Amino acid sequence: MKLALHWKILIGMALGVAFGIIMSMIGMNQIVMDWVAPFGTIFISMLKMIAIPLIIASLIKGISDLQDISKFSKIGIQTIVIYVMTTVIAVSIGLTLVNIVNPGKHVSEQTIADILNDGNNDPTSKISAASQTQEQGPLQFLVDLVPDNVIGSMSDNGSMLKVIFFVVFFGICMLLIKKEHRDPLHNFFVGLNEVILKMVDLIMLYAPIGVFALLASLVASTTNPDLFIALGMYAITVVLGLLLMLGFYVTVVRLYTGKSPGFFFRGIGPAQLVAFSTSSSAATLPVTMERVEEHLGVEEEVTSFVCPVGATINMDGTSLYQAVAAVFISQALGFDLSFGMIGTILVTSVLASIGSAAVPGAGLIMLIIVLQSINFPADKLAIGIALVMAVDRPLDMLRTVINISGDATVAMIVGKRVGKLGEPIEKDWDDNYKVEHP
Repeated sequence: MKLALHWKILIGMALGVAFGIIMSMIGMNQIVMDWVAPFGTIFISMLKMIAIPLIIASLIKGISDLQDISKFSKIGIQTIVIYVMTTVIAVSIGLTLVNIVNPGKHVSEQTIADILNDGNNDPTSKISAASQTQEQGPLQFLVDLVPDNVIGSMSDNGSMLKVIFFVVFFGICMLLIKKEHRDPLHNFFVGLNEVILKMVDLIMLYAPIGVFALLASLVASTTNPDLFIALGMYAITVVLGLLLMLGFYVTVVRLYTGKSPGFFFRGIGPAQLVAFSTSSSAATLPVTMERVEEHLGVEEEVTSFVCPVGATINMDGTSLYQAVAAVFISQALGFDLSFGMIGTILVTSVLASIGSAAVPGAGLIMLIIVLQSINFPADKLAIGIALVMAVDRPLDMLRTVINISGDATVAMIVGKRVGKLGEPIEKDWDDNYKVEHP
């Protein structure tokens, strides 16, 4: 019997964790970092390699397939509105939980001292990056949306929103030219899209090895697991919030599309596991799009827009984490929050999540901006960030799972609303190879 992809990835993850623990116990961490970790880096690099080409090919094809600009604008407006709504819900869940659990009261002065003495928790670079971001004007996000050099933007995964802007503009202009001029371009991007999707299939054959290497290197590089235990209540609060958000997704999918939770998790499961291993929505994007289209039944016209946009502006897991972390730091360091400050955290977390990069660790930069928005004492800011940095990586892995799960959920909702949600049509990497070479 052929083993399903998500089981292969789960086995790879379990073996990676076990291997990392064993190598750490016998003091051979450096061997893992030198000889195993590079295979995880290669996996992430392969996924990032095809992210921009996939956005270009699928989005241009999707827009030109619509044949009508009004259909595209309908999809776009609904997508943005629903993304903002889910982010508000995520932040609200986080704020409610952190005020009920009150995890900051469980942090002792000794724990704070241990964290400050841990050289791996230096927040200086994060605070500096946040300061640069905050110094920008209120309309800087609009300026950042439009590329001055599209080729340069295509060479940087961090400029994904600029690429989306250009590609959407390009696709709309294709709809405005004569059909005989448009068709050759359309056919080119149809073919390019099929090639890129086939590359995703082939890369996923390597996924079990890639996640094995990523998890093994993560375990081998963990320096002070005792700090995670000391911050257990904070970590539990974040995890509980993320689980509630996941429950919200499957409930909405069930009620609005009629699809069961089992259907949803079977479809998006491999993408969730890749997101957990890579901590990057951008790196996971090719897998997310492939799973949403081929395994959840969302047609490409919707997937090609909703998923790339979601990878850049929809950070439900990250925004929930920012809300919990901001209140937790305030509790732990004795900074009393008024009702107005809680409201400020809600608004700032929603806005910050839109500007948060889809890469590991970007949430910390946005967290600093959230804290500064409530005038958190500057002399305690570094201590607070160091406090959450101690357990940030494992929580980053979990919140990335929620981020891409939210993308898939919104894709299904939008697909249902515009009549583009049907039955999945699964493809395999060797479908055509079998036909051509019996």
